[in-house]
Amino acid sequence: MEKPINGSVEPKRRFGLIKLRAKELEDGYLDRTPVFQFMLLSLLIPLWAAAASLNNILITQFKTIFTLSNAASAFVNSAFYLGYFVLAIPASRIIKKTSYKFAILMGLTLYTVGCWLFFPASHLATYGVFLVALFAIACGLSFLETSANTFSTLMGPKSASTVRLNISQIFYPIGAVAGILLGKYLVFNDGASLESTMAKMHGAARLAYGQKMLQQTLLPYKYIIVVLLVGMLLFALTQFPSGRPHAAKGTKPVADAKIGETLSYLIHNKEFMKGIGTEFIYMGMQTAVWSFTITLAMSFSKTITERDASTFMVYSYIAFFLGKIIATSLMKRFQSSQVLMGFSVVGVLALVYVMFVPNITAIYFAILASGLFGPSWPTIYSQTLNTVKDKRYTETAGAIVVMSIIGGAVSPLIQGAVADLTGSISLSFIINVVSFAIVGIYAYDYYQKHQRVTN
Repeated sequence: MEKPINGSVEPKRRFGLIKLRAKELEDGYLDRTPVFQFMLLSLLIPLWAAAASLNNILITQFKTIFTLSNAASAFVNSAFYLGYFVLAIPASRIIKKTSYKFAILMGLTLYTVGCWLFFPASHLATYGVFLVALFAIACGLSFLETSANTFSTLMGPKSASTVRLNISQIFYPIGAVAGILLGKYLVFNDGASLESTMAKMHGAARLAYGQKMLQQTLLPYKYIIVVLLVGMLLFALTQFPSGRPHAAKGTKPVADAKIGETLSYLIHNKEFMKGIGTEFIYMGMQTAVWSFTITLAMSFSKTITERDASTFMVYSYIAFFLGKIIATSLMKRFQSSQVLMGFSVVGVLALVYVMFVPNITAIYFAILASGLFGPSWPTIYSQTLNTVKDKRYTETAGAIVVMSIIGGAVSPLIQGAVADLTGSISLSFIINVVSFAIVGIYAYDYYQKHQRVTN
């Protein structure tokens, strides 16, 4: 057995039939990126992207079936992102006591359980039970994001940590598009919109039809369960590094950091807290824009059905994918904060157009805004994590960044309330204009303070 690392005992050889071919350095990073392990980690990202994008389908479906307001329908995202918030710190403690690999396997298991809960939810046909299933899925995703995002930054030299996470995040739109397509063809019906169809029904007939439509919501999750089981097998058979800092041979082992000490350090780290706040705002904006894109499209024309409008979400995720590729390419020439700043400026202008031009062209500017989201999450995440100089706090710091995803539970509710009060989906996008401006200010401030530091 090796000496204790961070207060735990690591086996001399970690289990895995697929071996790790990289050397662990004292700061927890690797001397080079192991391609297979890095790709396997990156392929976790489409799994949580698919779950998040399916929420946009569920919001539209539940709004009609349960006769919900815009604000009430946004509780789909509230339940979903609450799971992230509640489980992130426990996930980080489990990582510290066990390993990133164990936490990932636990996350995949909880995700599978959450998907399975859609079976009883679709039969009980109550909004609350669906929210419980979404909360369970998010608990699993909290483990996955807390593990995979931080682990991706550690899978190679420290100097390329931000670029590495941006590369991993390129896979997000692939999962998001898959989730939307599953919802479009398995949940939404062809023909007239669900709203217009159910408007002609009353009493028992309306109730029976609503229950039939709810049965269709479980179909995408059947396919996701199969993918999750394959993922569990691959991770179980693959060897991964510890991802933890450790002392050089012949020196005293690195002492473990207690949770109280860790939180005190992080709370007093102003740059870290600023990054957390910005990530909260960004995630709220991203979730809100995507939550109301389908509703925005349908508000411009009564002839646009849910299935038609969901196509705009496919375009949004394709734009998001292209935005990530462009941003990652630009980061070879410019600092990541500069790229984020430029994208934010154009993003604000695109969302202002969505606010003040209430016709179908606004949808295409919402799609453009989605493309400009590209570098935001991974850049803010990595830059925030880089403010933590003592790497004993890395796991918990990564968990707290993941907790900032709770912004996705807050902004859609606020935007939904604004839409209900004003009677305009378009005007409700003011929430996102302000949010993107805050992201831009953060990027400018970070650049001003760190312009001499190369990423």
